[in-house]
Amino acid sequence: MFNANFLLNKANAPLQPSLLVFDLPILIENMKLKSGWVKGELNSMVLLKTPDKQVVLTAFNEGTEIQSFHSGNSTTFQVIEGKLTFHSYRGSVTLAKGQLMTLYENVNFNLTTEEETVFLMTITTGGLQFSKN
Repeated sequence: MFNANFLLNKANAPLQPSLLVFDLPILIENMKLKSGWVKGELNSMVLLKTPDKQVVLTAFNEGTEIQSFHSGNSTTFQVIEGKLTFHSYRGSVTLAKGQLMTLYENVNFNLTTEEETVFLMTITTGGLQFSKN
């Protein structure tokens, strides 16, 4: 099995791995040790980038606000720690630890948090398909 440290080393990463494993607690811990995080800056790390999908691990400090973010693709937010508030012209939604939200509309939005928050953002191209389950 691959470990996260191996996968993050681009020189050693397999060309087309079929199984990617990320140790999120370790990655989050390492993100919070970086000097930018200590200074109050947001910290993000691209875990996967393919032509049709991107997975980004992001850590916000207390009181962080990202304005005028826009996505023309399907975007999913999954909160791992803290709370994340999503604001758009349609209203606001606050996600807590363990919650997931999918945005499949071409819309401008802002993200805010009032406490330390870590979340995964997955951006996919193409149409949204609902499961038949």
